[in-house]
Amino acid sequence: MKSETATFWEHLDALRSVIIRSLVVVGVAAAVAFLLKEPLFQVVLAPRSSDFFVYRWMGVEPFELHLMNTGLTEQFMIHMKTALYAGLLLASPYVLYQLFRFVSPALYANEKRYAVWIVGSAYLMFIVGTAIDYFLIFPLTVRFLGTYQVSPDVANMLTIQSYVDTLIGMSLVMGVVFELPVVCGLLGRMGLLTAPMMQQYRRHAVVAILVVSAIITPTTDVFTLLVVSLPIWLLYEVSIGIVRVVKN
Repeated sequence: MKSETATFWEHLDALRSVIIRSLVVVGVAAAVAFLLKEPLFQVVLAPRSSDFFVYRWMGVEPFELHLMNTGLTEQFMIHMKTALYAGLLLASPYVLYQLFRFVSPALYANEKRYAVWIVGSAYLMFIVGTAIDYFLIFPLTVRFLGTYQVSPDVANMLTIQSYVDTLIGMSLVMGVVFELPVVCGLLGRMGLLTAPMMQQYRRHAVVAILVVSAIITPTTDVFTLLVVSLPIWLLYEVSIGIVRVVKN
């Protein structure tokens, strides 16, 4: 850990070391995920079948999506992309810890406490958002869009790339959306946002939430839209309470 009198180049060397260590850990985690291909894709592909426990809990009619590959290198590249994303998720606590160690010498004691709270809360909320997407939102989207047909004469031929890209994309979006309480808490702490202001614009927020939910899950299924909208609306209500607390 560098002292406060460290030169610019010493700080630059320290940052380079942090980046290198982080990349190495992410690479190792991604390599492990790559080698564990069978269990990795058992998890990734589970929502494509009605055997997924969420479908059984909801009493969904039996179905199974048959995925296909259309490119010579497509399956290998998807394997690498999925392993890299899994490696990032697994290694992210270490990466955040390294970044905190780098910036913490420049922070006061109270600032360090706030930084720990912010980083920890942001990471936790991202993981919660990703989990809710995997266990609820993505399965509902897959079931609807994967089995939707304009005519019995038109069969769905879904590619593995489309499936995986949708899963990763929706997971990232939901992870970011679940940062709402953290962002609102920061804005409230800085005096840029107040609880009465959020309550005043609650109706506007509900409309915005419905729009965002429709974009995340582009289906005509009202039930799916409500399932997506409900947790985001709850996040907004929780954010009002957080802003009220940090403001005091």
